[in-house]
Amino acid sequence: MIAGQRKLNMSSVESLRMLVRYKAWADTALFSALAEVAAEVLVQEQKIVFGSIIRTLNHVRAMDVVWRSHLEGGAHGFTTRNPADCPQFPELRAEQTALDQWFVAYVDVLRCEQLRESIGFSFIGGGDGNMSRAEILMHVVNHTTYHRGHVAGMLYEANVPPPTTDLPVFLRQ
Repeated sequence: MIAGQRKLNMSSVESLRMLVRYKAWADTALFSALAEVAAEVLVQEQKIVFGSIIRTLNHVRAMDVVWRSHLEGGAHGFTTRNPADCPQFPELRAEQTALDQWFVAYVDVLRCEQLRESIGFSFIGGGDGNMSRAEILMHVVNHTTYHRGHVAGMLYEANVPPPTTDLPVFLRQ
């Protein structure tokens, strides 16, 4: 895509259906691996904007809630991208699983013509935004992938190999 181009050229929802399933699969793999990691590794202070593995995962969960709310046309209640309230790992895992299932179910009933529908919203940091449903969904998948990379880096720092969550591995399975 050319820099600055806003139109997403997607002829069907099939690619989005695959991508949200990939996100759910990769999140499940990551949370399963993290369940085997010592709790102190999850909360260990890190030189990263969100401060730790658990807080990075909480950011992803919170932003998934925000984007789901935008797609539903409702309020999300967040005033920061780094909420002070951070659930314990089991609750965070359950909430992320439920969010991933919501995105899969949402895209499963989405029709092609709905992809280009414009959604207006306010950014948490201020200012108005406007994206198509397809752009929001692509962002949700990309955002999570970006932060899974952060978590993988923190796991490597703790001498814990992260799970492989590459798209080709998902497609192979």
